[in-house]
Amino acid sequence: MQNPSRRQLLQAGASAMFGLAFSPVLARSSDSVLPKGPINLVVPFAAGGATDVVSRLVAQKLGDRIQRTVVVENLSGGGGAIGAAKVARATPDGHTLLMGTIATHVINPLSMGQQLPYRAQTDFTPVSLVVTVPNVLLVNKSVKATNVRELIALVKAQPNQFSYGSSGVGTPPHLSGELFKSTMGLQMTHVPYKGGGPAMTDLIAGHIPILFDVLSGAASHIRAGSVRALAVTTSERVASFPDLPTMVESGVPGYETWTWNAVFGPAGMPRPMVDALSGALHEVVAQPDVQAQLKDLSATPVGSTPDALTQLVDSETQKWQAVIKSIGGLKKD
Repeated sequence: MQNPSRRQLLQAGASAMFGLAFSPVLARSSDSVLPKGPINLVVPFAAGGATDVVSRLVAQKLGDRIQRTVVVENLSGGGGAIGAAKVARATPDGHTLLMGTIATHVINPLSMGQQLPYRAQTDFTPVSLVVTVPNVLLVNKSVKATNVRELIALVKAQPNQFSYGSSGVGTPPHLSGELFKSTMGLQMTHVPYKGGGPAMTDLIAGHIPILFDVLSGAASHIRAGSVRALAVTTSERVASFPDLPTMVESGVPGYETWTWNAVFGPAGMPRPMVDALSGALHEVVAQPDVQAQLKDLSATPVGSTPDALTQLVDSETQKWQAVIKSIGGLKKD
């Protein structure tokens, strides 16, 4: 079966948004089904990374929308597994939510198996897909490569002399790097971090020469000129950086990866509460100022029904299972 492209996923999300906007369930939803008191939104990566940046914007706007305090809690480690496990064990009363990613709900289950401290398919209640985001290939400004082809030649000329960083083992940026290595026959060492923020700090400082990052987290650094962006990992260029080529355009055949952020709760949340939260998130990402800010971060606003998010996780599992198999599995560096 052919894996869905990013465009197909966005079209599916747009259809879900249309259906949600006119849902009779939403029309009947009221304040009475929402959690009473503050909501804790667990971000399973370090502060300053892409997921954290998107989460803080969404948390503030969601809090305004439902008149509740929504607090972001960064709980990094294990490629997102530690934070996700906390939410999986929480009481399903809506007071604890997770900003999940491909890492927490697709890649970790595929790579860690029984070692994972939660079951992605059964320990969570899907609420809404929030955004999709490309990954990006970055280098320190001292690296003598101004495009992907020059970087490939540089790495091939010095096998095992270059390392690349990511936000953690098993995260989409990590797999983006492994797919790059596998496709082009490169020998590089992976350096995992506890989030995109610390990895970016070390890239700027020159402690690592190469970084695969989520574009929403890297955007401000690219614009500031503190790092050099070589290519986006999606099959099409992005509107926020129209001059930045894709990996395919840069000579890496068949290359395409991306990530997404979606809200999940613990398993067993009441469906009326889930629908109310999903509807509120849809309304948040539909706000013009939120859309503008997310697009400035190179994140594409989506918003979806819980069922559409379930379908997305299923399709992404199929896609990444094939990617992990193609690179011979994941090695714990």
